[in-house]
Amino acid sequence: MKRLIKAKLLVDTGDPNEAQAIQDLLQKEDYAGLDGATTNPSYFAMNPAVKKKIATGEKYFEQDLLAVYQQTVRELEKIIPGGDISVEVFADKNTSAGAMVKQAEIMSQWIPTARIKLPIIAEGLKAAEQLKDRVRLNMTLCFSQQQAAAVYEATLGATEPVYISPFIGRFEDRGQNGAELVGNIVKMMEDTDGHVKVLAASFRTLENIYEIIRVGADVVTINKERFELWAQNGFEVPGKEFVYEFKGQSIPYEQVEMGKEWQDYNIQHELTEAGLKKFVEDWNALLEK
Repeated sequence: MKRLIKAKLLVDTGDPNEAQAIQDLLQKEDYAGLDGATTNPSYFAMNPAVKKKIATGEKYFEQDLLAVYQQTVRELEKIIPGGDISVEVFADKNTSAGAMVKQAEIMSQWIPTARIKLPIIAEGLKAAEQLKDRVRLNMTLCFSQQQAAAVYEATLGATEPVYISPFIGRFEDRGQNGAELVGNIVKMMEDTDGHVKVLAASFRTLENIYEIIRVGADVVTINKERFELWAQNGFEVPGKEFVYEFKGQSIPYEQVEMGKEWQDYNIQHELTEAGLKKFVEDWNALLEK
């Protein structure tokens, strides 16, 4: 079977049945299957079994919810054997690096290929510094080159490639070219040691996917709905003639000086704060108070 695209191809989901459906869809068209999956609290909250329980008025105690999350991750790994499965720690703006490290150490044992998602906030970067030589990392909710530079510096010496996840759709929702940020980060990382890989996430349209392929993201993660839309278009891959016609505000390239301490970069971004808040709300909505 041939690969669909050069980049690693992941499914963004909290439902193993969705992952299986995408595996089947790719292999039906004689493409190699998925390279992994990404999960987050919002997608996990949409897992049919979780939704069914919540619909009855019941909720989970925290340990029970974590057990369901663990089982979901293990099921994803069975569907995608050896697949790169991202698992997100629970973190709000007040969660300490120490608490994230403890969660990461536990979650990293769920499956051999677990990749732990940490938010790009100060405590998340502190946790990444501590974990970089023993846990595979995915630094999430990225919305600026400054944040990407901070991730690079905080994880220097990592024993495994570190993913950084810019979210395209969150920009597009407010009229900005999120795909352009991905290209900017790819460009910024060209002359580095290569330990940070750019994972593009949060697609809204097929054109998003085409443009991300064109700008050279290392990894892409796509939800079931967009995968099915892509399949309806014959899994078309853009040629050199493809032009991304985004009608909105550009995100210009920033000349970021690399080689500084990660604390010297501006890691604040309102979309990171909003994304973290949404994940916390979706997770807490499942828990008994």
